[in-house]
Amino acid sequence: MDAENLRESGATTNGGSVLSRRSLLLNGATVAALATFRPSAAVAQAGTAVPFKDGDIRPFRVDVPAAELAGLRRRLAATRWPDPETVEDRSQGVQLAKLQALLDYWETAYDWRKAEAKLNALPQFLTDIDGLDIHFIHVRSPHANALPLIMTHGWPGSIFELLKVVGPLTDPTAHGGTAGDAFHLVLPSLPGFGFSEKPKGTGWNPERVARAWDVLMKRLGYTRYVSQGGDWGAIISDAMGRQAPSGLLGIHVNRVERSTTIPPEIAKALRSGDPAPANLTAEERAVFDEARAFLKTGFGYAAIMGTRPQTVGYGLADSPAGLAAWFYDKLADWVFTRGEPERVLSRDEILDNITLYWLTNTATSSGRIYWENNAVGNKLAEIVIPAAVTVFPGEVYRPPKSWAARAYRNLIYYNRVDRGGHFAAWEEPDLFSAELRAAFRSLR
Repeated sequence: MDAENLRESGATTNGGSVLSRRSLLLNGATVAALATFRPSAAVAQAGTAVPFKDGDIRPFRVDVPAAELAGLRRRLAATRWPDPETVEDRSQGVQLAKLQALLDYWETAYDWRKAEAKLNALPQFLTDIDGLDIHFIHVRSPHANALPLIMTHGWPGSIFELLKVVGPLTDPTAHGGTAGDAFHLVLPSLPGFGFSEKPKGTGWNPERVARAWDVLMKRLGYTRYVSQGGDWGAIISDAMGRQAPSGLLGIHVNRVERSTTIPPEIAKALRSGDPAPANLTAEERAVFDEARAFLKTGFGYAAIMGTRPQTVGYGLADSPAGLAAWFYDKLADWVFTRGEPERVLSRDEILDNITLYWLTNTATSSGRIYWENNAVGNKLAEIVIPAAVTVFPGEVYRPPKSWAARAYRNLIYYNRVDRGGHFAAWEEPDLFSAELRAAFRSLR
């Protein structure tokens, strides 16, 4: 589909998008059936009048067979539970009573079809990039001169964590902004996540994903655009910033990489276990102490997936209880309301995300991005294009501006806000949207 046809299939921001007849024409033939999700066959295209070609953009809908949902409920009912934790807090991990309550709701009350409806209300597509089918949502703003924005989720998140900001970003006049704040929004699923295809070989590291995202934006007809991300999305936005492809105006991140921003003498003390340098300010000492605590007690998940994603994947692929525990643990660790994700996310929102991983069987393939990133080592090239940073108070690492400037030599925006955590767009969509408007305003 060319860029003109794709624009005609763009959405309104109230979720009421309708694909135009023209958007369903590929090479002069009408698509007989939209590409549809089939869990047993990964992401497959349904029957078409003619074969798709490289570079085509194909409409996509989610339609999970009822048998898959029934199978999930059977597995949940057959869960074999461990003994309860032997402590009164979360120091051993997710508490048994907490997980049992979540899984009881998942089995008896949760409705995946509502999650499907959220996705299918937005224009979704597949396109082959570098031999891999990439799933993405593409919502064009109704406002003229909107700025194209590609925004990337992280782990253990998905495109679900970004859906709340679609309206505020693409139709700001309906959400407290002005027409001059509008974005055309592209939300891709990372390779091996959600409805994107799973890599069958190695090499899909953040640098390669960054190059693919530039291909995607230009395939959509965007010659000038910005990039945003948190978690892995931030790492990929950083990679795009290092690569500085033509047309990339700047980046915004709500998660900052430690390895590129912590001063060398502080990084050395963290690695060696030495005391913090004596000349740190109170703010810097607090960041140091938090980094040491995280590396001591909060980094195990990344160490496992960075070295043995296949091994841990067997349990995650076979047990919905194990999958839920693995993901809920990090949600609880990283939200602003530490230990209580239900205070900022509903049970349905939490389970939308976990169920997506279960139905697509992507717990293992998504975890491999940690292994891929370890394989390529540190990325130390400077980022010289315009960069913006928002520090949310519940983020795991919250560097002072002077440290952030070590990685972003052209730091055009730095702001610390008063609420929100690692999943900022999910937890605080209005505040997050306001930050993006401010961060990119000078680049329009």
